[in-house]
Amino acid sequence: MNYTLHQLEVFLKIAELQSVTKASEALYLTQPAVSIQLKNFQNQFKIPLFEIVSRKIYISEFGKEVAEAAKKIMEEVKAIDYKALTYQGELAGKLKISIVSTAKYVMPYFISDFITKNRGIDLVMDVTNKAEVVRALENNEVDFALVSTIPKKMKINRIGLMENKLYMVGGRDYKFKGKFLSKTEFQNLPLIYREQGSATRLAMEKFIESKKISTYKTMELTSNEALKQAIISGLGFSIMPLIGIKNAMTIGDLQIIPVKGLPMTTNWNLIWLSSKNMSTIAKSLIEHINDNKASVIEKYFNWLKDY
Repeated sequence: MNYTLHQLEVFLKIAELQSVTKASEALYLTQPAVSIQLKNFQNQFKIPLFEIVSRKIYISEFGKEVAEAAKKIMEEVKAIDYKALTYQGELAGKLKISIVSTAKYVMPYFISDFITKNRGIDLVMDVTNKAEVVRALENNEVDFALVSTIPKKMKINRIGLMENKLYMVGGRDYKFKGKFLSKTEFQNLPLIYREQGSATRLAMEKFIESKKISTYKTMELTSNEALKQAIISGLGFSIMPLIGIKNAMTIGDLQIIPVKGLPMTTNWNLIWLSSKNMSTIAKSLIEHINDNKASVIEKYFNWLKDY
């Protein structure tokens, strides 16, 4: 047998994604190129690695064992690459960050220069809800987490990055009278909520409870993008972080509806376990963010001062 590392990588990605098309996209290769590598790899085995049923690929039991072995091999190859870069005095290894969904509008700007300058770092950034972020941090599955509310009963260290403001948001066609939305008007609005465990939902529920407002919920959505599109289409209203709706407001698809007590202001915090044995990469990122966060805010988020 004379299969290559490239063939192992291609087959592993196909096995993980169960699709030649998705594997080609993930590997930045053309679909024909991936198909050729898969065919050449299969030709070296007498036992089928996969089968095609109704144009869908299914990995055989033998194929699954080969994929598992390929995964271990590729991890060892990556470890060699990391060691080589380390001996050359470069940062190399994995950096794992878990962030709440709205934080995808924030975190990339604070780490882009760091990742660009250190090509030996493989960034894994999981975007999910607050409950999952806290779970990953608590289980020591990640190096850092980015949240807008600090989890309780956990000993953590943190860097405060910037403010997070939440406003009542509606579609372009909504008209209201007066300087602020009245309590009666608020109670008559069809509200759209984020899912349970979302920090945005918790903030919204906290505000509504503090004002003793009786409301009714029309739907629940699992992402800020879905929530934004629902509001634009006229399905309802919600309290949303300003950071994720700039473009929609600029073109007039969304509007801020003035409500007494809003905006609610929290803070984006990069957090990590106090007990964590920090890697050289993690320590370098902390230093980078402390040195550069002011300039990042000025360059990319200065527009927030207008609200």
